[in-house]
Amino acid sequence: MIGIDGHVHPEVETVNPYRPHRARITSIVDLTDNEKLFELRLIDEESRAEFSHSAGQFVEVSIFGVGEAPISISSAPSKQGFIELCVRRAGDVTGALHDMRCGDIIGIRGPFGRGFPFEQMKGSDVLLVAGGLGIAPLKSLINHIHDERHAFGNVTILYGSRTPSEILFRRQFEMWQHRDDFDMVLTVDQADETWTGEVGLVTKLFDRIDVDPSNTYGAICGPPVMYKYVIAEMRKKSIDADRIYVSFERRMKCGVGKCGHCGVGHQYACVDGPVFNYWEAMNLQEAI
Repeated sequence: MIGIDGHVHPEVETVNPYRPHRARITSIVDLTDNEKLFELRLIDEESRAEFSHSAGQFVEVSIFGVGEAPISISSAPSKQGFIELCVRRAGDVTGALHDMRCGDIIGIRGPFGRGFPFEQMKGSDVLLVAGGLGIAPLKSLINHIHDERHAFGNVTILYGSRTPSEILFRRQFEMWQHRDDFDMVLTVDQADETWTGEVGLVTKLFDRIDVDPSNTYGAICGPPVMYKYVIAEMRKKSIDADRIYVSFERRMKCGVGKCGHCGVGHQYACVDGPVFNYWEAMNLQEAI
């Protein structure tokens, strides 16, 4: 590489953010009829050693010969060497990924974006609210909190799904529900004959919880329609706007803020987000 002094500096390498690293699928778990959990391992040892992320970030997944799609990282940052992605079959890329098997090779770019303020949340209570597939990026945050549970106060998780059959990560939810240091409540919009839990929108669950607003951070991820209602419930609990964090995973494409596809007001979800606090989001046009 030629520096500004005109001399060649071979020790300086230019990182190409558009070039995917090859990763091998090491595990596939069927979560529902439409979602699978993929575990990946970067093939290049140096890339694997250098890969690190924060909860809430995403990667661009390449299926060679098909295309590329942004997918949130579901594994905790502490899970070194492996990356977990929860993927819904929704298009050409995700459909092709669903048809792959363990041992197959895909491409990974990233991680990209701004995650949840994990270090800032330490010492406080945390209220996490997810709807549907929105639990995928929050799972990374929950697992990270689990790994450093001593650093947090009360941890409350509220999760809403359309039906019992569409609930993601049920085995892990059962584990969290049986822990004394996690308070997790599930609800479904439509129950079936097997369901014995709560029925109704996730906002209904706010009547069941107590919050210390001076010492609580909120984190939200789910369908766009749910944000304003969940935020309203958090504000009723007197949680400050700058302590409520939302993840806007919408229309992301290049991952580096160049294509303009994921514009939220005057900012880009892939670079300035996807995690914003509510104080920022309320000033972004069409954000909520």
